[in-house]
Amino acid sequence: MSDHNQYVPPKVWKWEQPSGGAFASINRPVAGPTHEKALPVGEHPFQLYSMGTPNGVKVTVMFEELLALGHRQAEYDAWLIRIGEGDQFGSGFVEVNPNSKIPALMDHSTQPPTRVFESGAILLYLAERFGEFLPGDPATRTETLNWLFWQMGSAPFLGGGFGHFYAYAPEKLEYPIDRYAMETKRQLDVLDRRLAEHRYLAGDAYTIADIANWPWYGQLVLGRLYDAGEFLQVQEYTHVQRWAREIDARPAVQRGRMVNRTFGEPSMQLHERHAASDFETQTQDKVGTDS
Repeated sequence: MSDHNQYVPPKVWKWEQPSGGAFASINRPVAGPTHEKALPVGEHPFQLYSMGTPNGVKVTVMFEELLALGHRQAEYDAWLIRIGEGDQFGSGFVEVNPNSKIPALMDHSTQPPTRVFESGAILLYLAERFGEFLPGDPATRTETLNWLFWQMGSAPFLGGGFGHFYAYAPEKLEYPIDRYAMETKRQLDVLDRRLAEHRYLAGDAYTIADIANWPWYGQLVLGRLYDAGEFLQVQEYTHVQRWAREIDARPAVQRGRMVNRTFGEPSMQLHERHAASDFETQTQDKVGTDS
């Protein structure tokens, strides 16, 4: 690599100009709200404030899986938080998640209502609340949590690292793209080796470990993230491919992918979800549009 125009960090960093890139308008070095805005509250105990990014999909898939098992108390309202427009910096959202990241959840079935933020924490909260997707025996439970927390620690290298520099940064830079592509492929190899020996990440059972990992790594190998499948040669990871396709075929996963989604095919977008019938209405509206 050339040293021409090499960046030299100042002695003291100062925020003097936007960083550029797709999210420059919402990036800032301080926390807290930028404006006053209360969050809406629907009729169900669970109020989800999110967007259909991989981290958001984790939680909507979890809710849809719980409802598919007959847990009527898992009914939820899913409100759209448009992160590109800075909704996550509204005062109401910051009260639920001081880190201003989606997803954020309020459980109004408790008094006072319980706030839950960070997608992994939400999955664990719901799994324990309903006794699903988290095995009871200590060994398998621990293995499930191993892979849940593996995802929480690993995905920032895929999203904020590879995804940012490959797809969103204002200019293509060899070093960060090469560095994070290498790390992403290493992570895929970790998963591929595990899934060569087990149907799911924690063993024979589908768990919150799979629900957490699939929206990132499953959708990556299915060609849905960053248009980077060919670049990363994701077809090499045959066991991850098998796992990704199996989970993708689950009806609850297909519904969960739609919720709070604002991009892609219109038929796959359900901006807000307040009842199971919303999916039927979305399909009917799409048919009417195409006819």
